[in-house]
Amino acid sequence: MGSLFAELARQASASALREVETYTREIPEFQLLHKDPRARARTLEHALWLRRRTVELSPHNSELSGGDLSCIASMGELRGSAGMSLDARRRVLDVHTALMLREISEATEAERGGGADELMRMMTWFAAQGERGIGAYRRGFVRALRRRLPYAEQVALLARSLLNGEPIAAELAAAVGMELPDRCAVTVFRLPDRPTVDHFLENEIGILVKSHRVPVMWGPESGDGSGELIALLPLFSGATAADDAPPHSVPDLLPDLTPHHLPDLVQDFARALGRPCAVGTATAPLPELAGALHRARRISRAAPLHRAPARLRPHTLADVFVELAVADVPFVDDWIRTVARRLETGPDLLATLDAYYRHDMHRGSTASALNVHSRTLDYRLRRVRELTGIDPGSTRGVRTFSAVVTRRVSGAWH
Repeated sequence: MGSLFAELARQASASALREVETYTREIPEFQLLHKDPRARARTLEHALWLRRRTVELSPHNSELSGGDLSCIASMGELRGSAGMSLDARRRVLDVHTALMLREISEATEAERGGGADELMRMMTWFAAQGERGIGAYRRGFVRALRRRLPYAEQVALLARSLLNGEPIAAELAAAVGMELPDRCAVTVFRLPDRPTVDHFLENEIGILVKSHRVPVMWGPESGDGSGELIALLPLFSGATAADDAPPHSVPDLLPDLTPHHLPDLVQDFARALGRPCAVGTATAPLPELAGALHRARRISRAAPLHRAPARLRPHTLADVFVELAVADVPFVDDWIRTVARRLETGPDLLATLDAYYRHDMHRGSTASALNVHSRTLDYRLRRVRELTGIDPGSTRGVRTFSAVVTRRVSGAWH
């Protein structure tokens, strides 16, 4: 055995102890090791075993055996059964990897930088076998989750791991019978009042998750009582949103076109939620889902609130880019709100403008949607012009009043 490997073997006991102490100090879920001698001894035993196997196998670049991987998986399973969170699991792997690299560095320094060939052999072994060991640990951890958690909670963990870009997503997807896609349409349902997540609602959402095969999770609670449901609609190669682009369109100028099956998903989930929603969506490849969530969340906050099935649809950046810009400039938003106040004198002027623009300013369709005579519609549009000095059918009118209506219907000013 070379000198580097001998030094690692000599340090193994002290290094394993340092790992356990680091877990206890830096990871809250491991603080129980202070009170549970058996758990502490088991953790220390595993840390020491792993270092000894590293020293035994790495000099000859020998692979971890099936028995070794089973042992590592059992530790992951044990910790998953004990209720360890995904965040703590990730932190354990980060700490272990960092400490192992530190130990290799310290052993190299103790040998005064000698044995470059040994160091290269060690790092080559560590890179390949470390990945295999982490994979075994993840599989064991997920086995425990399948036994311990209801299906809906497993799906929520999958959604969270995808948004965080965690490798464990592959094992979680297999556990719940889903295939990882190339991209996702991250869709946020904004709810002005978050529902109580009772047994009936969980069952309803669970049925929809299985029907649409889509990971779903609740977003963080807001201090104002609002809430959000986040769905990650899988998009596989050959079935992307670009297939729905209008003829002769330029895809780059139509950001985040919605997949053809997203509106059905939105309607189904909104009905289950049973309250007004505003829905925003943004697409991205798997490594960029966190950014897509940020965009979808902002879009949902700018989108109008509607109750399913009436007029509820997923909104993209192209639908609300004006309102997003307005929301970020307070003095512009104040001006838009002043215009809205002038229109509140009525009768029903904001609702009329909403219908007018939703029907592309077609008078007949707008009057039918409002269930009024066309002369009544003309009177209301004329009244808008009298109160504001802006013609609703002019370019300026469309730019101004469409933003007024959307900001008002979104609930941004309540």
